Amino acid sequence: MSEMAAKAEKLDAGDELAGIRGKFVLDEVVYLDGNSLGALPAAVPGRVEDVVRRQWGELRIRSWDESGWWTAPERIGDRIAPLVGAAAGQIVVGDSTSVNVFKALVGAVRLAGPGRDEIVVDATTFPTDGYIAESAARMTGCTLRPVTPAEVPGVLGERTAAVLLNHVDYRTGRLHDLPSLTAAVHAAGAVAVWDLCHSAGALPVGLDAHGVDLAVGCTYKYLNGGPGSPAYLYVRADLQDRFDSPLPGWNSHAEPFGMRASYEPAAGALRGRVGTPDILSMLALEAALDVWDGVSIEAVRAKSLALTDFFLECVAAYVSAGRVESVTPEAHAERGSQVALRCDDAGDVMKELIARGVVGDFRHPDVLRFGFTPLYVGFGEVERAARVLGDVVAGQPSV
Repeated sequence: MSEMAAKAEKLDAGDELAGIRGKFVLDEVVYLDGNSLGALPAAVPGRVEDVVRRQWGELRIRSWDESGWWTAPERIGDRIAPLVGAAAGQIVVGDSTSVNVFKALVGAVRLAGPGRDEIVVDATTFPTDGYIAESAARMTGCTLRPVTPAEVPGVLGERTAAVLLNHVDYRTGRLHDLPSLTAAVHAAGAVAVWDLCHSAGALPVGLDAHGVDLAVGCTYKYLNGGPGSPAYLYVRADLQDRFDSPLPGWNSHAEPFGMRASYEPAAGALRGRVGTPDILSMLALEAALDVWDGVSIEAVRAKSLALTDFFLECVAAYVSAGRVESVTPEAHAERGSQVALRCDDAGDVMKELIARGVVGDFRHPDVLRFGFTPLYVGFGEVERAARVLGDVVAGQPSV
């Protein structure tokens, strides 16, 4: 047994989250792409079958009341809340991340009030966030100012209405300083909007503790909600009575079945709802969240850092010097739950890795991206992934 394999065995023996792995449907593949699509929790298929066959097939429309369909968006929001450091009553589930970014950003400009006509956006953001920010700026008559997160404090001023930032960079895995950046935004009198897609379920966020105004996130990555599972919108409790969504719908009306011509928003986070909830995917998400029962997000973070540390150590041991370069920060305070490696022929390397049973993903033009989901990834798998990577880049045949 190699030194790295022996160390992996020791680390796995001390893993306090190891028992959670059995709650997922897994195989022999080393799955390091949970930052794109989480693995299937074992409880989901049976729950979805019940929703389809009994709740829809037998109860039909009665399920809106009898099966709790109507209250699902806020009920499931309360299940997500502890994972992002929020008290109950501030998160509503529904729509896509893109739609929720639009709601949050336009709502943020409206919260900021007159005289503030500039939106600051993370220039390194996932492209859709940038597209939405540009559209929101046109709609609200604002100027869009793209800057890197590090440049944000220096560009804030009296004209700044809202700032849209990603908690973790989707390419490099860099973790941005949410507390200090939020404080800087507030000091300028602006509204902070955070995209949590690559942090929720992987590390503590602390929305309430750090006074974040609005936040959005997806549920199909570290929350394992399934492909296309609904996203969520966080509106801080003291802002809810002033949150003016640009997408008012009958589901967010104070009297949704009153069918009134004029709109009156519901109280609380419910005003973040729009239309009829996507019940099938929403209830699949609810079942998926069962794996979090009794799990500490701090324990998840500790394992995440241990996994990524060990992967980098194994890469250094197995991969020829100069063949790959990590673009993920080494400092724990600056690292999410992924490792991105720059590699000249990254696209071909990832195809070969997948063919050999190690699944990560490729980001144009030269990045190998590996996501580490602490609930089901073990240290032995990390060692295997790095060892196979070493073989692939060295041109060694598969055994």
